[in-house]
Order: sequence, then C-alpha cells, then structure tokens
Amino acid sequence: MATDESDDRPRVEGSERPAEREDDAATTEEKDVALDRVILEGRPRLHRSSADLLATGVVAGLEIGMGVLALLVVEEATGSRLLGALAFSVGFIALRLGNSELFTEGFHTPVMVVLAREATTWQLLRLWAGTLVGNLAGGWVVAWLVAVALPDLHELAGETAREFTQAPLDLRTFALAVLAGAAITLLTRMQNGTEDDVARIVAAVAVALVIVGPGLHHSILDSLLVFVALHAGEAGAGYADWLPWFGFAVLGNLVGGLLLTTLLRVVRSQERLLQWRHAGTGGPRARGSRTGR
Repeated sequence: MATDESDDRPRVEGSERPAEREDDAATTEEKDVALDRVILEGRPRLHRSSADLLATGVVAGLEIGMGVLALLVVEEATGSRLLGALAFSVGFIALRLGNSELFTEGFHTPVMVVLAREATTWQLLRLWAGTLVGNLAGGWVVAWLVAVALPDLHELAGETAREFTQAPLDLRTFALAVLAGAAITLLTRMQNGTEDDVARIVAAVAVALVIVGPGLHHSILDSLLVFVALHAGEAGAGYADWLPWFGFAVLGNLVGGLLLTTLLRVVRSQERLLQWRHAGTGGPRARGSRTGR
C-alpha cells in the first residue's frame, strides 16, 4: 500500500493492504479490499482542519448548485422532471471529479473510518456539521445568482420549492427522505467500489434520476431549490417554511444512509473491521502524530 503523507488522499494500488496488518486467506476477498480502500481514502477527510472542512463543503454547495441550475433550466424548457433530473446529474459528476464534500455523502465512508478506529466520533460529527454548513452556504450563493440572473425560472422554482416546504411532516415525507439518504449513500458505495471514472459517472447519472425523478426529499439538493424560490420572493419559500422541513429531511436522510445502506456493509465487513481495530493498537495508531491526532 502506497501512501503520500503530503497528500490528502492516500494512493491505493490494486489489492495491496495496510503494511501493519497480516491477512489470512479468509480476508482476501474483494469486499475486504474495497473496505481497505474506503478506510484509507476516507481517513484524511476526518483529519482536515475546520477551515478546510468548511471550504470543501462550500465548494460542494457551489457544484450542486450548478446541478440545480441545470435542473431548472431543462425542466422549464421541456416540462419534464425526468429530463431535468438527467441534467441535474452534472452536479453529482462535479462532486466526484472535484473531490468535494456533500453532507449526505458522509453517511458511509467516514462512518467506516470511525468504526475501524481510525478517527473518533467527535471527528465524524465535526465533519457532518462543517460540510452541512458549507453546503448550505455555497448553495445559498448560487441560488441567489440564479434568482437574479434568470427571472424566468422564478415560477418553476416556487412550484418546486412548495412541494417540499408545504409537504406534511408525516410518514410519507419521512419515507421519501429515507429513500433519498439510502440512494445517495448507495452512490457513494458504488463509486468507492470502482476506480473507473466512466462507471462513476454512470452511477452519478443513475442516482440523480432516482432522487430527482420521483421527487425524493434530499436535504441539500432540495434546500437549494427552496433558496432559489426564497431569493425570488415566491410564496411559501421563506426560512420559516424551509426550516421544519429541512430538519425532518436531514433526519430521514440519516436514517436511510446509516441504517438502510451503511449498516448492511458493517454487518458484511465485521471481521475486517475487527482486524483494523486490533491493528490500531500498534499499527495505524502509531501514525497518529503524522495525521494530527
């Protein structure tokens, strides 16, 4: 396993594993190799400075905002939500190619890092908080620019925003948020499972269709749609309308990402995670001074 201590992201080569660990035949399966990659690539994300976390989150908000712009433009021109969803996928593609950090992408990789004892629960919560604030801040700016530059999109933005802000906080709305959280976490898993950029882009397009097409409730994406309507002065899109729905959507996204997707991966990878934990007493922990712990 080759790593570059001066780089945020360690380089993973083929099926090599951490030098600190001795693997037996039972742990040479492909899923264990994939888990090693997830932990090694995810570890630096939890050891970033607060400023870096916030900046990375803001960039992700700007990138997902471009996807929201594409969604509104295409849906306004065609009247098709599915075509708009296809256009929105540019936001997910930008996230992947730009290595930025979306809040709802943090329900899998960082969690596995913490379970491997390569980071702490506090660092995970700090990552979630920093990326959430950064995503909303970056998206708020793009939403303001869209509202000012493209007044023809105001009516559509208002109609779309009210689908969320006026949704009752009931079981159906919660289920839509759970599905969105599961879908975005599945996207993370799929993209972590391959080093082929074409496959990663295909996955991004597919999950964009799954989330946007049926109107699932994604806390960040849909907040940006609400922000466009808010800046446009559309009825039913004020901060007081948005905030209760936002909290409900975040909770549903967490449940979907953590329980429907990540938990299953944890169950499948218990043995490998135990190896990481055991090696942590004398292996990865010895690198603490180099990672700023």
